[in-house]
Amino acid sequence: MDHFTYRDGVLHVEDVPLPRIAAEVGTPVYVYSQATFERHARVFRAGLAGLDRTHLAFAVKANPNLGVLKVLAREGYGADVVSVGEMWRAIAGGIAPADIVFSGVGKRRDELEAALDAGIGQFNIEHEAEGVALAEIAAARGVRAPATIRVNPDVDAGTHAKISTGRKENKFGIDIDQAPGVFARLSALPGLNLRGVATHIGSQLGRLEPLESAYVRMGQLVADLRGAGHAISHVDLGGGLGVPYRPGDVMPTPAEFGAMVARVTRGWDVTLMFEPGRVIAGNAGVLLTEVLWVKPGAVNPYVIVDAAMNDLMRPALYDAYHDFVAVRPSGERMIANIAGPVCESGDTFGMGRDIDRVAPGDLAIFRTAGAYGATMASTYNSRALVPEVLVSGDRYAVVADRIPPERMIAAERVPDWLQDA
Repeated sequence: MDHFTYRDGVLHVEDVPLPRIAAEVGTPVYVYSQATFERHARVFRAGLAGLDRTHLAFAVKANPNLGVLKVLAREGYGADVVSVGEMWRAIAGGIAPADIVFSGVGKRRDELEAALDAGIGQFNIEHEAEGVALAEIAAARGVRAPATIRVNPDVDAGTHAKISTGRKENKFGIDIDQAPGVFARLSALPGLNLRGVATHIGSQLGRLEPLESAYVRMGQLVADLRGAGHAISHVDLGGGLGVPYRPGDVMPTPAEFGAMVARVTRGWDVTLMFEPGRVIAGNAGVLLTEVLWVKPGAVNPYVIVDAAMNDLMRPALYDAYHDFVAVRPSGERMIANIAGPVCESGDTFGMGRDIDRVAPGDLAIFRTAGAYGATMASTYNSRALVPEVLVSGDRYAVVADRIPPERMIAAERVPDWLQDA
């Protein structure tokens, strides 16, 4: 469920008509519903109610906007971050450092230092050398870094290859067969409080079976590590639950996920950690755009909108589907290709799609754009960086400005030797 509904034939976000935002902020623009974020955060938490000890850390990479993070901090969520920049965003958004988990395969030494100094709650170590470096840095400061090792369970998540992270050939984590040896060596280092293991097998999962397979393997690893004399108090089970992008998509619910986790982890006696991202943010946002032209095509017409691949990268990157609907639908339909103005053939959002009939000047949205939308945006073709708006009831605020080309140019420098005499 989300809070994007039609009233008197006009699409609203909560109590704000989208044409008002288009008129006052301009397009393209991301529009988020605070009520939807809150509802999804609560539904996910409720799905895990049968578990004894849990820690929920929103995957900041899904949507790092400070307004969004403030909403989730108020809902009691921590943060899963993959860079120091995301860490500082989480803290600025009101999330306590102790509730932050630092993941990611390429942490720099200065990032490890900054995260230690900030007092974050957990490091998910991706490989042995990283653990050794973290231990050295922590020991030099006279502290012990709270950490887990991230384990690659060699489970195919059954999702898009570019968002699969748990197969043996993926870059993430320590091979599960090597994990006991790595754990033993790292746990002996004085600068580490190695308290558990972590895993994450991919994103946009439409079935629970791959997750269950991974968790079963993790449970056996926990038993093996305890059998070797190690104390295991935390297991990070990652995120990855999918959301419906296409009409008619059916995805596992948080309640179904929670029931599976409760069954598989019975008797583990650990704090279970989760890193939901898309399942919280995906359907809480849309990308609002204006139709520029309807251009004749060889087979179907092209609906050219003012949003482009630099604003919403997922279709070009993953062949991802986003539902395209008119803000004021007439009831008529058309078969068309949807494309943006960027000078790339890949700047298309859908080909041969059955959509609301639209004309130049009409407004439309790309649904399910609250996750991996604005966060992946760029300024390719020297286009303005897309703004973001957060709606609460009948109020809205611009929570990220549109950054125009002239501001980008002002941040660049021409070297002395190229200056005119």
